[in-house]
Amino acid sequence: MQINVEKNVGGIEGLCVITPAVHGDTRGYFCETYNKNDMKEAGFDIDFVQDNQSMSTKGVLRGLHFQKHFPQCKLVRAIKGEVFDVAVDLRSASATYGRWYGVRLSEENKKQFLIPEGFAHGFLVLSDVAEFCYKVNDFWHPNDEGGMAWNDPEIGIEWPDLVGSYKGSPSAEGYTLRDGTPLNLSDKDQKWLGIKDTFKF
Repeated sequence: MQINVEKNVGGIEGLCVITPAVHGDTRGYFCETYNKNDMKEAGFDIDFVQDNQSMSTKGVLRGLHFQKHFPQCKLVRAIKGEVFDVAVDLRSASATYGRWYGVRLSEENKKQFLIPEGFAHGFLVLSDVAEFCYKVNDFWHPNDEGGMAWNDPEIGIEWPDLVGSYKGSPSAEGYTLRDGTPLNLSDKDQKWLGIKDTFKF
């Protein structure tokens, strides 16, 4: 098998960190970023139907997002730069409902984060630029997007290198990275509610 799989990371059932085998020499490197047979051998039988890619600059925080009625399983990675990637368990029957786990994904470590259905997801860009790729097992459905506040104290996500204090809303105002880079969120991501008032799966 060409992958190493850490299952149930953070004690949260279903969350996995996957590291591919990397073969390198003086010319560069080669690795398989996805192999269905390896995934099946590791216990995953997921029908991914779409690949997505985004580019973001330092200080951008995207999230926390989910689809309400058509939830997606995601396999995410950074192909350029570095992000801190986070998943929050929103499965109402889960013993870890409301718990979060985060992992640094970078072009250097080549780690991938497998996030099953029923989680909110987001990431913070730590490098000057980051390119982010992910596979999903369902298509995007208009008008089905949900979200929750990235800084909800009920959840208490510890975003690395982020300086600022909670002022009662998900506004980016007053938050920066340690080097002074302002936190950058979309208008929509500054209006989500906390977990008490958000969707449960």
